[in-house]
Amino acid sequence: MRLAPRALCSAAQAAWRENFLLSGRDVARWFPGHMAKGLKKMKSSLKLVDCIIEVHDARIPLSGRNPLFQETLGLKPHLLVLNKMDLADLTEQQKIMQRLEGEGLKNVIFTNCLKDENVKQIIPMVTELIGSSPRYHRGENLEYCIMVIGVPNVGKSSLINSLRRQHLRKGKAARVGGEPGITRAVMSRIQVSERPLMFLLDTPGVLAPRIESVETGLKLALCGTVLDHLVGEETMADYLLFTLNRHRRFGYVQHYGLGSACDSIERVLKSVAVKLGKTQKVKVFTGTGDVNVIQPDYSAAARDFLHTFRRGLLGPVMLDLDILRGHTPAETVP
Repeated sequence: MRLAPRALCSAAQAAWRENFLLSGRDVARWFPGHMAKGLKKMKSSLKLVDCIIEVHDARIPLSGRNPLFQETLGLKPHLLVLNKMDLADLTEQQKIMQRLEGEGLKNVIFTNCLKDENVKQIIPMVTELIGSSPRYHRGENLEYCIMVIGVPNVGKSSLINSLRRQHLRKGKAARVGGEPGITRAVMSRIQVSERPLMFLLDTPGVLAPRIESVETGLKLALCGTVLDHLVGEETMADYLLFTLNRHRRFGYVQHYGLGSACDSIERVLKSVAVKLGKTQKVKVFTGTGDVNVIQPDYSAAARDFLHTFRRGLLGPVMLDLDILRGHTPAETVP
């Protein structure tokens, strides 16, 4: 989305925040600590598996992946699927691929599973990976078994359903939701292809037990890997505004009909609340009595701001652009 020339010039000249104030934010309480059970179940199922498909959000291709996946499941052929490509700004896709290859990830596919984009590439690539690697105890099996892993809410179930549409002409087999935690346990096998005969194991989303930085935690939260209220909608909205302005993505100005880009989340949310009619009565105590005052509902405005971003209505965004440009997260979690 483009601003009018005058507003665009003003936005380009504005002095945006160079850093997001991270101190005092307790990232540890944002992420549930019960996910080790899911990883243990995955590990116990490995003897049935020929290949692992890891699904991650294309907006954060370089951050937020669970490093325990590679440590625990790294014996099997591995394909990284970066989903939700329609929501990501992929102008730096070549740099992303180079960075991932430097980390040992040579098999990467960008997808939009809701519209089946690039999904047809997956089964041929998986078949090739399996064919060029030993199958350990499964050498005589004619069928392939694939495990789908990833952090919560990146589209694992959507991928399974997309593969079934593409190769079996069948509908949903895995429940899909807009919030993390829909898949609770390793499910029974789901067929996704007839030739070759291929089954997938869906798994619950598993986050790393320790998030490397608060900034990484905020990126994961913006992509919906945890429930918003655990982090705080207004905190997330502020980090989103900071990111959009720093990357010169001003689609929110046009979407909400603001006069210009702004670096104050309070001012942005006030304008959003007024535009959407999201206000609330607040009782103010004065020396002469109580007075009811109409105030913007900042929480409701923040929720709308986040929801609009996640639907792609603010334009495609690359949340890892800072890493691609050589900036690392500002604060390490102790």
